[in-house]
Amino acid sequence: MKEKLIVLGAGESGIGAAILGKQKGYDVFLSDANEIPVSLQNILNDKGILWESGQHSLSSMEGASIAVKSPGIPGNIPLLNGLRAKGTRIISEIEFAAQSTSATLIGITGTNGKTTTTMMTYEILKNAGLNVGLAGNIGSSFAKQVAEEDYEFYVLEISSFQLDDIDQFAPHIALITNITPDHLDRYDYSFEAYIQAKLKITKNQSSKNFFLFNADDEILVSALKDHKTNAQTVSFGSNPTETTGSYLKDNQLILKNQKKTTMIQSVEFPFSGRHNLLNAMAAATIGNLLSINKESIRESLTHFKGAPHRMENVVTIQRVQYINDSKATNINATYFAVESIQTPLIWIVGGVDKGNDYEILLPLIRKKAKAIICLGVDNSKLRDAFEGTSEVFIETESMTEAVKIAHKLAEPKDTVLLSPACASFDLFKNYEDRGDQFKAAVRNL
Repeated sequence: MKEKLIVLGAGESGIGAAILGKQKGYDVFLSDANEIPVSLQNILNDKGILWESGQHSLSSMEGASIAVKSPGIPGNIPLLNGLRAKGTRIISEIEFAAQSTSATLIGITGTNGKTTTTMMTYEILKNAGLNVGLAGNIGSSFAKQVAEEDYEFYVLEISSFQLDDIDQFAPHIALITNITPDHLDRYDYSFEAYIQAKLKITKNQSSKNFFLFNADDEILVSALKDHKTNAQTVSFGSNPTETTGSYLKDNQLILKNQKKTTMIQSVEFPFSGRHNLLNAMAAATIGNLLSINKESIRESLTHFKGAPHRMENVVTIQRVQYINDSKATNINATYFAVESIQTPLIWIVGGVDKGNDYEILLPLIRKKAKAIICLGVDNSKLRDAFEGTSEVFIETESMTEAVKIAHKLAEPKDTVLLSPACASFDLFKNYEDRGDQFKAAVRNL
């Protein structure tokens, strides 16, 4: 009799897990509390995968040994508690796919910069001629790629939600870019619980593996003092340390390993901001650990185009620059964005608050913002924090209206920045939809 696998959620990761499960010989049943689009129903039917839509029925999940859970589903809902009570093991798609491949895995997490760092790392490996896939929180499903491709390496962007449900997952190289408060609503408003979720990326690593961390991040460095890892620790940051893999000196990116030290001119990189230099350092350190040569690393970083919806230059209209930073869904990401703007700022902000403390942004906003446009269903926390800090404070619930207001307020040499510091799902499908609507509204001006 076949072992039964439950897949909860018909998103990118869920469909991929169901396909991989079917390939591995499981009796697969997929369940989604929302309506499954017809296009995805057709995929499931073609693969012979049973499914239900618009509900989760525990009775249909009887006898399941494993449940692969969408990262968007909180871990403490009654359905999951019911499955656990019946002995079902709850894991993430990352865990399920990792158990099904012998590829070398590079896992990248952190509050900010993980998408950019993942993309930089992927470009470095791909341009060096390695057979590499891009997956996790980015690209197509990790599980689907394991089922349908034959990559020797995977670069995985991994969220804390995905790490919550790992069991044996042990990447050859694990990286934490930084840790700042985010998603606290999912962790009972405990920052410590969120930190521990991020640190799980290294919990199963061995002495043959590498754990990279940002030595400039005080929260992360402090957390690691009480957190033991079996992996070889390697740091990156502004200054050399005992565990240094890379650091900056006089516009030079210094890469170190046991055999030699190499230098790359950072002034050639097509991105600005200290945070992006740290991302480049992290990616370059991974490349160095995999013995990719300096010229190949330099070439990849010099031609890096950046992540969509992350400080994305949309267009300049009447000498006003419009920047899409919709991926900034937390305070720290927005801080880096605002810090990098050197002109008078019109800031579009707002969405679903995730337990944000806006105190860190106040000095920057007072100094740089001439206008604040709030874009959300409930702007009360933003109003309390920022009303009176700029000449203009306006609330709206429409991206088109927000952009039109920004256009009216903007003068030559101003910057209009969408950097919401909040989640998107009050008015938009996701941060991509929010960013796309911003770009469309700007181009319609």
